[in-house]
Amino acid sequence: MSELAIALSLPDTLESDVIRIRRELHAYPEVLFDVDHTTTLIVGLLRKWGLDVQHGVGKHFGKGIVGILHGAEPGETILLRADIDALPIQEEHQYPYRSQREGYMHACGHDAHTAMLLGAAKVLSQHREQIRGTIKFVFQPAEEGALLSPIDGRWISGGRDMIEDGILQGVSQSFAMHVWPDLPVGSIGIHEETAMAASCHFSVHFQGTSGHHSAPHLSSDAIIMAARFVNDMQIFMTTGINPSEAKVLSFGTLHAGTVKNVIAGESEVTGTFRAFRTETVERITRAIVDYAHSIACLHGGKATITQRTGTVLNNESSAVQTARKAAEPIFGKEHVLTLEQPFLAGEDFALYTQHRPGVFAFIGCRSPEATTAYPLHHPKFDIDEQVLLLGTKMHIQFALDALT
Repeated sequence: MSELAIALSLPDTLESDVIRIRRELHAYPEVLFDVDHTTTLIVGLLRKWGLDVQHGVGKHFGKGIVGILHGAEPGETILLRADIDALPIQEEHQYPYRSQREGYMHACGHDAHTAMLLGAAKVLSQHREQIRGTIKFVFQPAEEGALLSPIDGRWISGGRDMIEDGILQGVSQSFAMHVWPDLPVGSIGIHEETAMAASCHFSVHFQGTSGHHSAPHLSSDAIIMAARFVNDMQIFMTTGINPSEAKVLSFGTLHAGTVKNVIAGESEVTGTFRAFRTETVERITRAIVDYAHSIACLHGGKATITQRTGTVLNNESSAVQTARKAAEPIFGKEHVLTLEQPFLAGEDFALYTQHRPGVFAFIGCRSPEATTAYPLHHPKFDIDEQVLLLGTKMHIQFALDALT
């Protein structure tokens, strides 16, 4: 059987298999590193198909999985990655396979990503005699966020956790996809260079002195500190960064005070910012620290800042060409799109491409019959399940072409 035939002549049950897997994952979403149900399912299937399975992967949290498939002949090692975590969002669909966990949902399509990669692992494991080299199937938790490491106190995402545990050792190319509701099912989009922004998270805790509203001069108002910080940072983003450059900073939470007639002694502001240039990321990072400290000092308080700096997701040219070559027989040349503008959203697959040549693609999941295409992270987000077989084929063909 030719390499192309492996990708295009698949078992009759494969589509129903990947749909079943996706629905099982969708019904039981798990977030960040709390993914034991998900990883149990993945490990069981990989072992059933005869792959070497490494579980408990991750230097800090140990929740990742790597399935390793050795071909019949020696060669290079390539990495295919899927993220497995969900979001703390209440699903609004009523499908039979809707989330069974109140307040949690696969609102970003990671259930689809995992099902597609598992489908590819099953097919490629059945054709290992025709594979030259090694394939690492990486199933990564905590793409949607990070936690403070119990080892060193740094903010650690799933990608960083697994990379620091050595999963990129020996890897020559890496590949991942994201379902994308802006594109119709049957299409795939690839950026030639920059694909996504550096997504950076921050938390600023202001410590003031509480007191009675009748004597504000004896207190240090943490709400005023937070309000001024929000205002001054937005002014900085408008006037301190070149207006022709794409960037965004938004605040997500503000917590302060306990009663209405007591000046708040503490407040906390959290948010994210995104940019495409490393220099801009560094400049905004410094501004957050400088503004927080100066505002706190001005009002007689203190500021504690915690930040997680993101990484720009850049595609590598040879990996882009491999992906385009793999995609054309699956989607048709006219449906392999060159995406001109990178997205301000962030992805920690950027950590993979920072260290190894790789490519991140966007696979269309919008149904042609859909009257409304709900965006990612929406409580009514859904996919056209035809994307699952296409994504499985894409993983297979990329692996074969990269190893050739």
